[in-house]
Amino acid sequence: MRPSYMKFSKLVTAIAVISLSAMSGITNAKVDEATAKRLKNDLTPVGAERFGNSEGTIPAWDGGIKEVPSNYVEGEFNPDPYADDKMLFEITKDNMKKYEKNLTEGQKALLTQYAPGYVLPIYPTHRSASYPDWIYEKLYSNALSAELQENANGVSNTIATSPFPIPQSGVEAIWNHILRFRGEQSEFRMAFVTPTKDGSYTPVLTNYGYYMTYAEPGVTLEEIDNKIFYLKTKVISPAKLAGSLTLVHETLDQVQSPRKAWRYKAGERRLRRVPNLAYSTDLPTSESLRTVDQKDMYNGAPTQYVWDLQGKKEIYIPYNSYKLNLASTEAENIISPKHINQEQTRYELHRTWVVEGVLREGIRHIYHKRRFYFDEDTWQIVLTEDYDEGGKLWRISEAHTMNYYQVPVTWNALEVTYDLKSQRYYADGVDKQKPRDFKPKFKRRAFTTSAARREAKR
Repeated sequence: MRPSYMKFSKLVTAIAVISLSAMSGITNAKVDEATAKRLKNDLTPVGAERFGNSEGTIPAWDGGIKEVPSNYVEGEFNPDPYADDKMLFEITKDNMKKYEKNLTEGQKALLTQYAPGYVLPIYPTHRSASYPDWIYEKLYSNALSAELQENANGVSNTIATSPFPIPQSGVEAIWNHILRFRGEQSEFRMAFVTPTKDGSYTPVLTNYGYYMTYAEPGVTLEEIDNKIFYLKTKVISPAKLAGSLTLVHETLDQVQSPRKAWRYKAGERRLRRVPNLAYSTDLPTSESLRTVDQKDMYNGAPTQYVWDLQGKKEIYIPYNSYKLNLASTEAENIISPKHINQEQTRYELHRTWVVEGVLREGIRHIYHKRRFYFDEDTWQIVLTEDYDEGGKLWRISEAHTMNYYQVPVTWNALEVTYDLKSQRYYADGVDKQKPRDFKPKFKRRAFTTSAARREAKR
């Protein structure tokens, strides 16, 4: 580690954030070549600080997981490369004041409201994030060329991964999450649950298929026809929902060309266009515990909010969640009344970018203010806090992430949204019946409406 350099780096970051907070409007996003070269020096290819912190509690990034562990078997769930780590300590309601500088308001609310069962098990920090070399190359070229479109509706001159590895505004950080690399394709089967206060639930088992057009090797932004990805889901159980199919064409500029979605319900035998599957609309079958734009922690056009880049903060965040991923093959290992089984979770100290959004005047949404925490090594939003119109903290979401080192790529193992008012929660990623397959060999034509109709009727 280099303490003198780190102090200088923190000072530069602080000055930059102060300058940005004083700015109005949207900046021209691309950076000059001298700035971009930082991605090969003091910054990682993703834009994170390459060095650790002065206390030694966050290590330097050394490339993340570079090799697939020897005990990994293709087609099986990822074994935990850190299974031998011992828990350092546990944060509870009673001792959280000792650690509050590294906790979010949402975490403190959960620790308080759900004591004594809700705790944070803290483990050694591993900066495990890694991506293919071609993604690192795209991050560098994106930094030199990517620009925000008018009103930040979309981006141009970018492809494959996050457009702004050296962000200059809050909305650029939002786009980094939305467009982060998640593999070229993937298929998996898992359930989501909405437990009642007493912990009873019915899993909705669903098969997911993603075709990531934005990350398709060799394509240009013009060739993807304004599409980020295609998604097809099909419900397996319970019986009353089995056979229901949803097709989504996720667009880049959702103001110019809104997201397109169709749904086939068992019994109706028709594929119908779904209107308004965006923003604060209730996420289907979530029992009003989650909005559509909370899927994947945040999605859709970021134009409803004014986003403020507030700088970085060291936070205990869910990370390297291999233990949780393996346990979640059975919902009963994870689901309990009011919150998930925290004994299966893992939290580590990492640097996060903090972005706060305030609802624009004249726009309607159930959340008046939102605060997002981005893992600096991936641009994945790992924690969110959503506030109601009265300014009261309402919902808190967690993304329990891990490095799927067979790609490699970092993505969620489990997403949870806690509703403090109803004392219920939504958990997505249990009853996993098969691991993520990142090479399903989909064809783009499998995600047309005609293909979806044929599949639904089989």
